[in-house]
Amino acid sequence: MQTTHRQGERGFSLVEMIVAVALFAIIMLVAVGALLSLVDANRKARTLESVMNNLNISLDSMVRAMRMGSTYNCGGTLIPSSVGADCPTGDDLFSFAPYGSDSSQQNERYVYFFQDGRLYRSKNGGTDSIPITAPEIEIEDVKFYTIGTEPGDIVQPKVVVVIKGTAGTEKLKTRTTFYIQATAVQRSLDI
Repeated sequence: MQTTHRQGERGFSLVEMIVAVALFAIIMLVAVGALLSLVDANRKARTLESVMNNLNISLDSMVRAMRMGSTYNCGGTLIPSSVGADCPTGDDLFSFAPYGSDSSQQNERYVYFFQDGRLYRSKNGGTDSIPITAPEIEIEDVKFYTIGTEPGDIVQPKVVVVIKGTAGTEKLKTRTTFYIQATAVQRSLDI
């Protein structure tokens, strides 16, 4: 049996088919690699967002409690003496009497402090404490600054919290550095 080819009805040769399939495979390999890279970047961004949301919620809760509190003391857990407890140079420990508590009772004071890369809170004057930041957040430095707590001061009591650290999970190969500052001004007027 002999086949005859008509003019213009030629098929692909074997070499042309191999080249076409190879080009298609290379293009698909690059496209799938890019897609997987985008999926991985999206997963990392969502994980980092979750970690930072945890820090923001902890910080918001702390600032809200400070706003409603009184008798601020920076650098110690004890009830401040009559000379006041301003701390313009900053410290890594801060205490205050929460709203509705007896400000003369040591065991009712809230205490926030920095230790071992985490931020802690105590609701009983510093006796028992719990970490309020996630383990994925490595805090390098925390400073509490207070002004306006001294008697006769014409400045409304204010606390400024400055936090520096890094965030990320064990799965992430990169960590993100952050610097956060929050200010809490006492709600009840003392001037």
